[in-house]
Amino acid sequence: MELHFDQELGELKERLLLLSSLTEESVALALKALVDRDDAVARRVIAGDEQLDRLEMEMDERAIQLIALRQPKAKDLRFIAMAMKISKELERIGDQSVSIAHRALELNKEPPLKPLTDITRMAEMAQARIRQVLDAFVYQKTAVALELIKQDDELDQLNRRVHRELTDLMIEDPATITRALSLMTVARKLERMGDHTTNIAEDIIYLYEGRDVRHHHPPA
Repeated sequence: MELHFDQELGELKERLLLLSSLTEESVALALKALVDRDDAVARRVIAGDEQLDRLEMEMDERAIQLIALRQPKAKDLRFIAMAMKISKELERIGDQSVSIAHRALELNKEPPLKPLTDITRMAEMAQARIRQVLDAFVYQKTAVALELIKQDDELDQLNRRVHRELTDLMIEDPATITRALSLMTVARKLERMGDHTTNIAEDIIYLYEGRDVRHHHPPA
């Protein structure tokens, strides 16, 4: 019975890793749609959201079944509960990617406004955080999770810089307002992705150390 339960927990982890991989790919494709001005890629991101939603719901259903049938205790129960929370955070990151894809479709109808250097950097940072936080989850690397929490402000700072630059552009030339607002939305969505990975990192520390570090972040 115990061996079978361990296999079921392993399967739950594998599905979570699949969801993570697809989420990271969604972020990468959303950036590609924006930078390359590729409508087909943007539509691919939007279409792929259904798969992410389905996986997240399947994760929840499987987790609830395990709780009901196996009545796990202590660390196993925390693992299942955290897997449900992490899958929700990943699904929300996917939603942010879809929003960026929609903005890309709008922006692709008009001439480019400015180089997307900072936005590209933000997207790459968000992708790296997804990889690192799931690595921390799988291999119980709480030190990595803690470091990701400390680095949470980096995306915030870039978002503020993008916002300031685009605000200046709108003031100088009102004709840029629509495009600038769309890029502000993109930057904000990428910053929110960072918040979701921070939430996952907090869950990892609680799962493996039993410590609730929410609202008690160490200084960077």
